[in-house]
Amino acid sequence: MLAAQIREGDPDIALVDVRESSEWEQGHIPGATHIPKSYIEQQIEAAVPDRDRPVILYCAGGVRSLFAAQTMAEMGYTNVSSMSGGFQDWKGRGLPWTMPVLLTHEQKQRYSRHLLVPEVGAEGQARLLDSKVLLIGAGGLGSPAALYLAAAGVGTIGIVDFDIVDISNLQRQVLHTTDRVGEKKVDSARISITALNPDVKVVAHEEMLTGDNVERLIAGYDVVLDGTDTFETRYVLNDAAVAAGIPVVHASVFRFEGQLTVFDTPAGPCYRCLYPTPPPPELAPGCSVAGVLGIVPGIMGLLQGNEVLKILLGIGETLAGRLLLFDALDASFTELKLRRDPECPVCSEKAIAARAAGRPLPVPSFGGEAFVLGGDQAGAEGAVAGEVGALR
Repeated sequence: MLAAQIREGDPDIALVDVRESSEWEQGHIPGATHIPKSYIEQQIEAAVPDRDRPVILYCAGGVRSLFAAQTMAEMGYTNVSSMSGGFQDWKGRGLPWTMPVLLTHEQKQRYSRHLLVPEVGAEGQARLLDSKVLLIGAGGLGSPAALYLAAAGVGTIGIVDFDIVDISNLQRQVLHTTDRVGEKKVDSARISITALNPDVKVVAHEEMLTGDNVERLIAGYDVVLDGTDTFETRYVLNDAAVAAGIPVVHASVFRFEGQLTVFDTPAGPCYRCLYPTPPPPELAPGCSVAGVLGIVPGIMGLLQGNEVLKILLGIGETLAGRLLLFDALDASFTELKLRRDPECPVCSEKAIAARAAGRPLPVPSFGGEAFVLGGDQAGAEGAVAGEVGALR
């Protein structure tokens, strides 16, 4: 019965492998968390915060796990057991086991602090190295996010940007340097990312994101980080990402303020639920008109990176369905709940059914008419309705 629960990955049971790293690398039970016996006291609380949750420990033969179970009992854990016979008996009975993805010696050193975190570990790090993240914009938001995602070991980072580095960018866009003023932002970003972490593959898309190319650009990526600065581009990105089932981590900034959320249907609403129609330009000036405190996009971009890593690792609770507001002047954060618009032409149940039937609902365009994503008007360039970001 217990073996069946473990084999089926019963979420109520925490399975912990207390062997050494060299043993873990030779194979382990699927779904197990690796915490060597000598680290149980330091790491088990983060991995299993609920002290009443059923915990099964195993080692090679069942001896070390008994001592680890005793340690946990002394720490106040009430439902801890040791697997009799350990991993050797498990394998001998023909039960399923797996080999972890092995990191190189250099990767183990580079990501050593990740490997110590139970929620990441070697398997999580391998997942990051296999992940693909697309940044829309290498500006104020994309710059800090790109650097920290690269440092974390995200294997492929795509960058969509058609602009060049201007000296006015350097007040907040930390990917770029003075000696690269006048260069393409995608080229400057590649230099900075590669210098920080050569593990990362940088894919440069030197073009403006439009309705004509958005589906091609986002295809194959696990997460999209929205660093755009116009409502028009955000709507185009939102509609395509919802249809493709790709989560979007969105942020925007204005002077001393920032906002952040995750659009990840079916877990939450989409951008059109938050802004059914764009505000007039005079109510949403861009940073070239209104200005922005340079550190604000840095803070918001790093928070975007945090959401991306949580999504890729499958840990924590994302901001889907929640809008986080930041005010730099009093260093405060405010959280608002977001609800899906039942009449949303993109993410509502009606819209999902219409797409499944091959008849997507029309959505408002910036020209005042309706269009369907992929139609002739989807990529039409027109007057930008407004800006709330600081991409450039």
